[in-house]
Amino acid sequence: MFPLKDKKLAEDIVSRIEKLDVNLKFMHVCGTHQDTLVKHGLDVLLKKCGIEIGQGPGCPVCVTTAKEIEEMLLLARKGKTVATFGDMIRVPGEKHSLQGMKEEGCDIRTVYGIEDAVSIAEKNKNKDVVFMAVGFETTVPTTASVLLKNPPSNFSVLSCHRLIPPALKAILDMGEIKIDGLIQPGHVSTIIGTKPYDFISKKYNVPQVVAGFEPLDLLMGVWMLVEQIKHGTAFVQNEYTRAVHEDGNVKAKKVIDEVFETGDKKWRGFPVIPKSSLELRKQFEEYDAKKKYEDDLEELKNKDFKEPKGCKCGELLRGLLSPQDCPLFGTRCKPGSPVGPCMVSIEGSCNIEYRYKKTK
Repeated sequence: MFPLKDKKLAEDIVSRIEKLDVNLKFMHVCGTHQDTLVKHGLDVLLKKCGIEIGQGPGCPVCVTTAKEIEEMLLLARKGKTVATFGDMIRVPGEKHSLQGMKEEGCDIRTVYGIEDAVSIAEKNKNKDVVFMAVGFETTVPTTASVLLKNPPSNFSVLSCHRLIPPALKAILDMGEIKIDGLIQPGHVSTIIGTKPYDFISKKYNVPQVVAGFEPLDLLMGVWMLVEQIKHGTAFVQNEYTRAVHEDGNVKAKKVIDEVFETGDKKWRGFPVIPKSSLELRKQFEEYDAKKKYEDDLEELKNKDFKEPKGCKCGELLRGLLSPQDCPLFGTRCKPGSPVGPCMVSIEGSCNIEYRYKKTK
């Protein structure tokens, strides 16, 4: 294993890439990767070497649809206690955010995890507590393990969990952008391993590297992709061997499978993506907020919601734009007054761009 803080090695990798005189476009699907790229100036450095790296649908808060947010807003209006993460609370709905509803007197709780939401339910048996569960394969095992421990009957989950590989397939099938290589998320891969990505290289001839989150991890990941392209190959490589194994976390996958089954789901900026969501299995439907409060949610059943006017989050999540291509970036849309979720979430590309560069 190479040292993770080696400036000379970083300079050597960049120099080698620069000498190859390439013009390539890579995509990653991870807010932490985007943070590392922008925070350390790797995006600019690699662009000078002919490598452009864009963020795809790798922010769980950002890909949660406007309808899912409206469902939580409606449940709050109906008197339920809504618990979710801080970023989720600030995402604008059609007229309100959960934060706005809280200021109007609804019971909205910010939590650090599902265990906090269960604790609220245990201490308030007279309240119906709904946890809005967002996140990819990384956070799903926690949701599943909590539900296996028989939480109180006044607790339920609105599952907004989504799976990364089907979204990558959707992007490649849509064919809207050129992708020469994919940098796969390290933490998702600690759960699912490397095998679930194999079909992408085989079907679409796209090289892939699972990478960690240090600057050197990403530089090595880029170098490994360039080497694959240089040799005309396309397969899944694992740069993050200190945490990711081919089969992933077998125990975590078993727990997920015990509680969830895959379903078709719309993502923000995307049409319905087949088998991209995780829905609670029938034996856990007493904790499924969508079924438990089906009558309360009836008015939203056939209703769809549009993106906020002028918001380009959908295009950003499909890798078609960068934050600074959006006319609202840094003007009408800032972290303190976000128009879309990509400016709200600390894993959103707009929020990251604004935090580290700030100007348009």
